[in-house]
Amino acid sequence: MRDGILLAGIDLGSNSFRLEIGRHEHGQVHRVDYLKETVRLGAGLDEERCLTPEAMQSGWDCLARFGERLAGFAPSQVRAVATQTLREARNREAFLARAREVLGFPIDVISGREEARLIYQGVSHLLPQSDERRLVVDIGGRSTELILGCQYEAQATESWRVGSVTWSLRHFPDGQFSDTAFRKAIVAAEAVLDEAVGRFGRMHWDLAWGSSGTIGAVADILAASGRQAITPEGLDWLQAQLVAARSADRVRLDGLKDDRRPVIGGGLAVLRAVFDLLSIEEMRPADGALRQGVVYDLLEREHGSTDVRTATVQRLAARFGVDQAQARRVGAVAVRLLRQLRPGDAPEVLGRAERKLGWAAQLHEIGTAISHSDAHKHGAYILDNADAAGFAQPELHRLSLLVLGHKGKLRKLEADFGDALFVHQLLCLRLAVILCHARRDAELRGVRLQPGPGAHVVTAVVRPDWAQAYPQSQHLLREEVLAWQKSPWTFALA
Repeated sequence: MRDGILLAGIDLGSNSFRLEIGRHEHGQVHRVDYLKETVRLGAGLDEERCLTPEAMQSGWDCLARFGERLAGFAPSQVRAVATQTLREARNREAFLARAREVLGFPIDVISGREEARLIYQGVSHLLPQSDERRLVVDIGGRSTELILGCQYEAQATESWRVGSVTWSLRHFPDGQFSDTAFRKAIVAAEAVLDEAVGRFGRMHWDLAWGSSGTIGAVADILAASGRQAITPEGLDWLQAQLVAARSADRVRLDGLKDDRRPVIGGGLAVLRAVFDLLSIEEMRPADGALRQGVVYDLLEREHGSTDVRTATVQRLAARFGVDQAQARRVGAVAVRLLRQLRPGDAPEVLGRAERKLGWAAQLHEIGTAISHSDAHKHGAYILDNADAAGFAQPELHRLSLLVLGHKGKLRKLEADFGDALFVHQLLCLRLAVILCHARRDAELRGVRLQPGPGAHVVTAVVRPDWAQAYPQSQHLLREEVLAWQKSPWTFALA
């Protein structure tokens, strides 16, 4: 990615929405602008886990303002991610459809572990480089992420459904503070986080860092009181201040911002639980957070060699014992056919499409590790339910649809056949599987793929002598013509 380009990362958190804009210079991103709005989307989930109309409108209004700031940005310059509240919300698609429209860019709902990985990317890129073993903690509105890492690599990631908004609503109703309420809130948080002790305990890290939200607010309050780091003594002092005030609206502390006041009690209780369970004696606030991680991930996605998704696909293929030679054959043929079918695409657009098609080819047989019968269905299930580093849930589902559709009946594939790029990728993958059915390199000098004639039509031009030389492949291509008759598209042989 060229120097001087602006990049934007958007974090749709449970408490706040944040927009980070930075300028790329020599592999680093330097802040140009930062916008934050307290939306409290997480507090807008009702008992049925549906977002209320008021909460959705508040989110849409914020994203419309972000969208205005991002006018003129290309899609490759912006990435927006949504976290725990939208992972939970049953009516999230209703919210997201309008949200994408007013923002003007796609919004990815990411898994808890992917959120943790991106948080670490943001933190690590804004810290001095060293070989220290790091524990990174991020307490959000409805989830808490823990990460172990060294330099730029996150080595262990996890997310728990406990956060400042949920704990404040549950344990400090109407913002009322007491020692008894804090004890119950801390014990309840420890019960959720208890399994973290073995994996994230004191022997696994050298320094503890805290990211964003609650930890940033606590660090600001303690710094204003003359304390340079977050310590158990400082947390005791802060709890005593809140209990003395008796309610959130009566708290008067230097460093406490008004938008943080309603959720400081729940956030503090969760932080105390983390300190107690992991035997933390000191935690330092970090400048980086999820939004910066999203920006740096944008940089990596532009380069196949550094895209973490490529490494994830390779690990999945190895874990499920994929026939690597066959996967490479299918991938090479599928990509070659896609280039024939989409000659007018810009190089960067075609490059991204080829990379994703290659991933599908690499993983199209992972389901055989479960059973050869319906292996394509097993493979799709694996991908739909995997924690796959670098992938947002929608793009992982798109990959699963390619794996599901690489063979079998098309009419049962619940996919958007109005998406021409997806259909072209799917067809190229299916044809590649057919042409490589003998598990040897395919002879393609007699086969060419081209769009048309007409919309929603793709034609394979096959030389007669090729058909005579490879009668089984020719038979399978004719069967593929019949398969596409049950879809809105036509595949023809000429």
